[in-house]
Amino acid sequence: MNKIAGNGKNTIILGGGLTGLSAGYALTKAGQNVRVYEGDSSVGGLSKTIVKDGFRFDLGGHRFFTTNKVIENFVGTLMNGELVSVPRKSKIYMRSKFFDYPLTPLNAIFGLGIPMTLKIMSDYGLGKVKNLINEKVDISLEDWVVRNFGRKMFNLYFREYSEKVWGIECSRISAEWVEKRIRGLSLSKAVKNAFFKFSGRDIPTLADRFLYPQLGIGRISERLQEEIERYNNVLTDTRVERVDHSENEITSITVKNHRYSDIVYGSEFVSSIPLPNLIRLLSPSPPDHIIDVASRLKFRDLIIVAVMINRERVTDQSWIYIPEKKIPFGRIHEPTNWSAAMAPTGKTLMVMEFFSFKYDETWNKSDEKLSELTVKHLQRLGFINKKEVLGSLVVRAPRAYPLFEVGYESYCNELYSYLSRFRNLYIAGRAGMFKYYNMDHAIESGLGVAEKILKSDSYHLSAISPK
Repeated sequence: MNKIAGNGKNTIILGGGLTGLSAGYALTKAGQNVRVYEGDSSVGGLSKTIVKDGFRFDLGGHRFFTTNKVIENFVGTLMNGELVSVPRKSKIYMRSKFFDYPLTPLNAIFGLGIPMTLKIMSDYGLGKVKNLINEKVDISLEDWVVRNFGRKMFNLYFREYSEKVWGIECSRISAEWVEKRIRGLSLSKAVKNAFFKFSGRDIPTLADRFLYPQLGIGRISERLQEEIERYNNVLTDTRVERVDHSENEITSITVKNHRYSDIVYGSEFVSSIPLPNLIRLLSPSPPDHIIDVASRLKFRDLIIVAVMINRERVTDQSWIYIPEKKIPFGRIHEPTNWSAAMAPTGKTLMVMEFFSFKYDETWNKSDEKLSELTVKHLQRLGFINKKEVLGSLVVRAPRAYPLFEVGYESYCNELYSYLSRFRNLYIAGRAGMFKYYNMDHAIESGLGVAEKILKSDSYHLSAISPK
């Protein structure tokens, strides 16, 4: 059994992603005793960088962009010169053609044809008139997109891509999520942005530049870990097996790795692990209906296939979105377009994202089959020749993204209400709160928790979200 020695509060952090690490960093800087427990072999969660034979790639293309100057300064100071400014260039591949994203009118007109473009614009205008006459409450992603972009645009792009990413019909995806994800974006703003670049600067979806560490997005997590470990401990490959509580307080957690099992006591506990997991780990167990509610929250899994290529560059794009279902991956990025240090000189790599569920056919394919399938489609799309391929690597990321089905907010609120009885428990982060957080939000969530802990010995939990 292990108690943290020293003065002040003893904070135990479950999960070593950006949120948990940010909380640990802030508490460490304030002189607090902290331990961070991470079940994976390295910190960062999805915000990590994989290294193989001199090639580096992230688990998907994760940029750092924020309109919050406090968070921007925090990350800038932390990284101390490692960040580079990267121009954002993106395309959508559909109907066997590449379209600019965000939308540029001329590209859309010549790509889709004048008749289709006119249909999209007239459908959009007609929808706006209908909304003025009979404004409806948006329940699903489909409702929201049709109201903001029109039915034609929904059917042309949003339906296929969204269902490919999330694995469920758009009518089942919550509008509450999409409003936050694409907040402030409409077809009219996308068109204005095409002509007047300044109009989209504060809309993350339209931002034309972003910051990125030269050696990959994982460097942010690594730097946080390095700073914490100057005075405290970050333990990887160590899973939380149980969370004990008594009289409305968390008393200890049981952790386990390949060497030992231990009971760890603390005065404050921060959980950034998936919200349903936390519920299942509580001992004594919550009431059956709380366990049932937690089981209704689902996650989307992710498979990354990185293909190393004997060429300096393949594209000049930050991302390429692939909505068509006949192509198995949904998004491509080429890390060397973000930083030349992501591959050996004269070489590059392309990274493909397969959105999946653990139980489906794609998840259960062998690494070899997935690599073969990826190379075949890259060749068909005209990106590479098979002879240029130097190697590949497949990485599976379970529970990568919360799945925001209609009704998820009420489930979350019920779980928040139940967990609020624990006076020394703080939940935070994307998985911990089951919210769509970008990187800046995840960092802000962790720093917010640390601030609450430092302000009060007994803080009654409430939903912690970016301001």
